[in-house]
Amino acid sequence: MPARFDFADLPVAGPMRLSLARLFAARAAGWNSHGTAKSYWTALSAFARFVAEQAELVEDLDDVTAAMLKRWRAKNIGTSGGVSLMRHVRPLLKLDSRLADGPVAEELVRRLPTARSTRKSYDKDEHEQVLLAAQRQFRSALLRIRENAGLLEAWRAGELPEGDDRWRIGEILDHLARTGSVPTTDQGDAKDYRLLGGTNWRNNWGRLFLDRPELTALAVLLTDQFGWNLGVYQRLPAPSAAPSAAGTSAMTYRIQVEKRRQGGGRWFSTENATDTGAGSAGRLVAQALEATAFGRRLAAALAPGTDLLMVARKHAPMRTHQTPGRPAHLGPLAFGITNGDAQTWAKGHRLGGSPFQRARRTTVVREGRPLQHAPGTHESVYVLPDEQVQHASRDVFAAGAHEALAQAKAAAFGGRLTDGPVPGHGQTAAADCADEASSPWPDGDGGCGADFLLCLGCRNAHVHPGHHPRLAHLHRELESLYSVLPAALWHERWDEHAARLSDLRDKIGPAAWNTARTHVNDTDRALVHLLLKGTIRP
Repeated sequence: MPARFDFADLPVAGPMRLSLARLFAARAAGWNSHGTAKSYWTALSAFARFVAEQAELVEDLDDVTAAMLKRWRAKNIGTSGGVSLMRHVRPLLKLDSRLADGPVAEELVRRLPTARSTRKSYDKDEHEQVLLAAQRQFRSALLRIRENAGLLEAWRAGELPEGDDRWRIGEILDHLARTGSVPTTDQGDAKDYRLLGGTNWRNNWGRLFLDRPELTALAVLLTDQFGWNLGVYQRLPAPSAAPSAAGTSAMTYRIQVEKRRQGGGRWFSTENATDTGAGSAGRLVAQALEATAFGRRLAAALAPGTDLLMVARKHAPMRTHQTPGRPAHLGPLAFGITNGDAQTWAKGHRLGGSPFQRARRTTVVREGRPLQHAPGTHESVYVLPDEQVQHASRDVFAAGAHEALAQAKAAAFGGRLTDGPVPGHGQTAAADCADEASSPWPDGDGGCGADFLLCLGCRNAHVHPGHHPRLAHLHRELESLYSVLPAALWHERWDEHAARLSDLRDKIGPAAWNTARTHVNDTDRALVHLLLKGTIRP
């Protein structure tokens, strides 16, 4: 059913109404839902009211000034709702060539603040509460329909004694399956309400059909399983079934999912779900097909070719109110789930608002991969801002910080700074050694097996000012290698040693380190060259 937007109702001059209508129509070419159109219409209406309140005379869009847009920004920038209005109006105004240059154009491209997401996935207790409510309601409905479907099948097969109570109920169920209603009196009451157990809808048409809250409970379970958003349920075809491979008795269901936000040509994708037993995705699909079977058959009888999965029987069959963008009602049947259904369901179970966005977010976080959205959206919208993800990541971040600290300590200078050589210490290319025999890296002969600059990480290393020029020169040479070697190679060979020299520089002091560079001699340069070439061991 098309939606209508009357621009004659906007409180601005005729030329401007015409211009706004043209921009709206041009932008609408890329929309695929009535909700999107309505949100833009709401924003344009607010902008038109704002323009009408200004002291300046505005006949058309070329009369809109930068000062006016600044006032529009100041009016709306302070609230998330106001920013949303601006985000809808600005793309429309940018389409007009008269606003493409000058101060007005600059005002239209000014950055808008990004609102911090307040949506979060469910924690464990909340998630269990939502799932339990949905499972209980849908399970109860499924068992009710399954029991009555068995009775109807037995009646149609002639297995019931004609005339007894079960036979009479079977006859009523046959009428119900064909029409969507039980036989009624002239007053609209069930003729055999005593036989059926009362006038409650569950005892009447509910014997074979889900009502809308029960259908909503099913949608909650499907969202938890597959991560579908609410719009998917409006046009979700009934899945097709085929035996699984390898000769097993399990059934695999092929589900066609429509994702209109992806744009033309990319609206449809398919998902497979195999029934491997209780709790599996395929088992839930099988139960959904079973619970909606009579609704789907009646829909196909009323409008041949109709085969939508999410069908419910209305409590008020004569009510004809239609939500734009949803499949039209067929007799007593309605299709899909609306925001109103979600809110009503949540209120009935004393939950804090519609469960679908948070349930979808919970599923995406649990699966750890994009579902119906791009990888960038997965990270920026679903993962990084989510409070539950952030909380669960604290231990990971802490472990990473401890690991980084351990690595930093491992790459720190581990010896001692002295004022001069100590008699009896051995000499290496990088430092003096107090006790080669107690090296952390012993060789097979009882000596030190440390190679290159590892000895600077040893507790036996002693560095005095005579070593400073050589080490400062070596540090600079390592830094220069970083710019010419492949990054992976440099990090593999030199990163740890460069970090240890940086730590030593900080301990000595940058001023003394820089001064030491001025005292580098030819021996230091030659030794450093040999060290970097790998032809000498320290």
